[in-house]
Amino acid sequence: MSDTKVTMPAYVPPPPRRLLEPHRIFLIAVFGVIVFCAIYFMRWDWLPKYQTRLFYGIGETLFLLFSTAAVGFLLALPIGLVQVTGPWPLAALARGFCTLIRGTPLLLQLWLLYYGLGSVFAQYPEIRQSMFWPYLRDAWPYGFTALMLSFAAYEGEVMRGAFAGVPRGELEAARAFGMSRFTMFRRIWLPRAFYRALPTLSGETVLQLKSTPLVATITVVDAYAVITRVRQDTFLVYEPLLLLALIYMCLTGILVLLFRYLESRIPSRGA
Repeated sequence: MSDTKVTMPAYVPPPPRRLLEPHRIFLIAVFGVIVFCAIYFMRWDWLPKYQTRLFYGIGETLFLLFSTAAVGFLLALPIGLVQVTGPWPLAALARGFCTLIRGTPLLLQLWLLYYGLGSVFAQYPEIRQSMFWPYLRDAWPYGFTALMLSFAAYEGEVMRGAFAGVPRGELEAARAFGMSRFTMFRRIWLPRAFYRALPTLSGETVLQLKSTPLVATITVVDAYAVITRVRQDTFLVYEPLLLLALIYMCLTGILVLLFRYLESRIPSRGA
C-alpha cells in the first residue's frame, strides 16, 4: 500500500452569471411588447380620475400588511416558544390555535368575525352606547384581527421549528457562562431562530400581501376595492385588473428586495 496522500483540488466558484443573457433578453423583449400593447391598444383615460383613490387604497393595503405582520409576528414568538418549552397545557393550546387557524379558510374567519361577532356586539345596548362602538361597528378592526391571527398561526409554526432547530450545545454553552434564561433567549436563542426563519418569513409576508384583498369583502377600501369600483363605473375588465396585477407585482418585488437586504446584513457563519 502506498502512503501517498491524495489532495483534492480547491473549490473554484463558478463565474457570476451575466445580466444580459439570451433568455433574459428574450423575456425583456416580450415584456416590452406586452407593455407597449397595453399602453397603445387599451383605454387608460380613467386613470387620472381615480388616481387619488388608488393611492389611498395602496396606502391602506400597505398599512394593513405591515401592521398585521408586525403584531402577528410578536404573537407568533410566544406561540412557537411555548410549543418547544411547555408547559404542556399552554403548548396544547398553542397547537390547537395553529391547527384551527391554518385548517380553516381566511375568508371564513373574516366573515365570522365581521358578520358573526359584529352582529353579536350590535345586540347589546351597553356596547352600542359605549366609547368603543364607533370602532366595533367599523370593518377595519375585524379585517385587521383576521389577518393578524392568520399570520400569527402560520408564523407560530415556523418559529416552533426555528426554536427547536437551534443546536442545544449553544444553549448549554450559554448556561455554562452563567447567562439567565432571559439573557440566553435574547442574545442567542431568538437571534439564531430568527435567522433560520427569515426566508420563510419573507414568503409568508408576500402571502400576507396577497391575502389583503379579502378585506374588500367587508367594505374595507384597499387597492382591490378601488379597482373593483373602477370596473363598476367604467365597465372595463382588463385594464383595471392588469393595473392591479402590476401594483401587486411591484409591491412583492419591493418586499423580496427588503428581505434579501435584511438577510445580507445578518452574519450567516454557523447558521
